[in-house]
Amino acid sequence: MASNLIRSAQFVVSSPDVMMCPKTTIPEYAFIGRSNVGKSSLINMLCHDPKLAKTSQKPGKTLLINHFLISPTRSNQTWHLVDLPGYGFAQTGQKQREKLKTMIERYCLLREALVSLFVLIDCRLEAQKIDLEFIDWLGNNQIPFAIVFTKADKLGKVRLEENVEAYKNKLLETWEELPPIFVTSAEKGVGETEILDYIEQINQTLV
Repeated sequence: MASNLIRSAQFVVSSPDVMMCPKTTIPEYAFIGRSNVGKSSLINMLCHDPKLAKTSQKPGKTLLINHFLISPTRSNQTWHLVDLPGYGFAQTGQKQREKLKTMIERYCLLREALVSLFVLIDCRLEAQKIDLEFIDWLGNNQIPFAIVFTKADKLGKVRLEENVEAYKNKLLETWEELPPIFVTSAEKGVGETEILDYIEQINQTLV
């Protein structure tokens, strides 16, 4: 496991709407994905705090916009990590799904502090329609994002590479250029350095 690149991660607030999010000018990076993709586990791995984001065996645990203040070890530039609700949880009622969809879209479109989204994808699955539609929506609305494959420890190296390559090829059917792509395992600490280095590189361009 890589050495911890985050000095501290502190919960700030949970908000039901983008207009109630913290008034701030520091850069913001949001994590989102289908329910049960391993989002909370990945956030906890990046921050080396197993209790930071609430994990659950039941999908649909995150229902609010959760802000965490991150202090990196390599610089004095703090940033916000944002844990967004998962999308596409079938067992949630239609009204609740629409409410979460509106919350997510309003955050993505209106949050000026947002620098980039990290869209989490379960590496074990073929490209899912709901993920592809969300990725296309981000592209159509010119919202910067990266793709993060989760649960890499659940597959062998060859199968993992095949699945990632197949996903890239699927995206290239409609995309001229691929977004940044990361492969992670919360269980093994894989991808921590790459994601945090990527964030740090962007932050340095914002100074």
